[in-house]
Amino acid sequence: MISISPELVTVIMLGGVLLGVLTGFPLAIPIGGMAVIMGFLLYGTPSFHLIYSRVYSMLTNYTLLAVPCFIFMGGMLERSGIAARMYDALYLWLGGLRGGLAIVTVLLGTVLAACVGVIAASITMLAMVALPAMMSRGYDKGLASGAVIAGGCLGILIPPSIMLIIYGPMAMISVGRLFMAAFVPGFLLSLLYMGYIAVRCVLQPSVGPPIAVEERAVPLAVKTKLLVTSLLPTVALILAVLGVIFLGIAAPTEASASGALVATILALLYRRLNFRVLYGTALETLRLTSMILLIGSCAFAFVGIFLSAGCGRVVEEFILSAPGGRWGAFVTVMLVIFLLGFFIDWIGILFIVVPIISPLAPALGFDPLWFAMMICINLQTSFMTPPFAVGIFFLRGSASPALGLTMPDIIRGVTPFVILVLVALVLCIVFPQIITWLPGQMIR
Repeated sequence: MISISPELVTVIMLGGVLLGVLTGFPLAIPIGGMAVIMGFLLYGTPSFHLIYSRVYSMLTNYTLLAVPCFIFMGGMLERSGIAARMYDALYLWLGGLRGGLAIVTVLLGTVLAACVGVIAASITMLAMVALPAMMSRGYDKGLASGAVIAGGCLGILIPPSIMLIIYGPMAMISVGRLFMAAFVPGFLLSLLYMGYIAVRCVLQPSVGPPIAVEERAVPLAVKTKLLVTSLLPTVALILAVLGVIFLGIAAPTEASASGALVATILALLYRRLNFRVLYGTALETLRLTSMILLIGSCAFAFVGIFLSAGCGRVVEEFILSAPGGRWGAFVTVMLVIFLLGFFIDWIGILFIVVPIISPLAPALGFDPLWFAMMICINLQTSFMTPPFAVGIFFLRGSASPALGLTMPDIIRGVTPFVILVLVALVLCIVFPQIITWLPGQMIR
């Protein structure tokens, strides 16, 4: 065992994780490796008991049972064909506007966000359904790809969100209240995205031309029927999950199971349910859940060693010493989260950072729920800021090579949406009721 100051341990552990990520190792390896190595050097073999107890408590957390259920629900919805039908209906209603297809893409992403909970399914569906439609009609590549990524990334903020399910146990906050707190900010982001698209296409008509009148020459009754029949299954799924939570009928964990069941029934009704679909959805659920739990287990071990070595106090003192009082400390936290999003996956940021900084909220005089949601909104940027921008990677992997999308096109297109996330953060600071109002209406 060696004796090292908490300040030096903080630098070694955080620097080691960042170095490991930047050199290309999967996130779980540097996090878990630093926990084991530093734990043994500081405390010897007793550190293994601490690591084991932390990992065991994380893996047996009842709330996290919702993770595989929501992933299964999203995978089943992706394969059901509901997204394509909804896009066809919205296409007829809004396609005649300048930038209408990009607005439809964000709107569809918003609706899917309330059904899916993970961005992989949302972005994949939008890339397959909406991106070719925009590109074939002369849309700017940057605007089209930015709309797909921004709209798809709403799936990790608007409930049912895997990010909020993970955040709740980390910060000891009710997942149900986090769900309700995320609705209005999520819709605010959606409105900001659609407003930007509309304004830009008015100023630059060539980047988002309206579709031809002949393509949307469909009787009003037919358009209305298409819209209603495409939205009803989605509404049923939303009520099966979020309705029962808001009304106090079930907790998020039980609601996730009912959502998975309803999504499976919808796939059956749309005649998309077969062994291949069930096998693919189950395999994807297993893969994503295993990745999340592996990173979470390693991060829990890391945080256990980190806090026991007094590093949490070092971080707390660093943040509290920021100039500008409590708002200076708040800006420091937001800046750290924003910068980490360039290099570390959101899962790692949650598992490592949240247990360390959550106690700062009451110490600084902030509502813990508002503070938590500000961090979650901030994390939207992590999906769109290279080099570690999973939203961009999902789009690149899902888009057909025939579309000719390049990485500069995508980065150019997504940058304005990153700025809009920062605008939303400012609005939530000025008007905190954006976050706090709906949770106050919950039936307890």
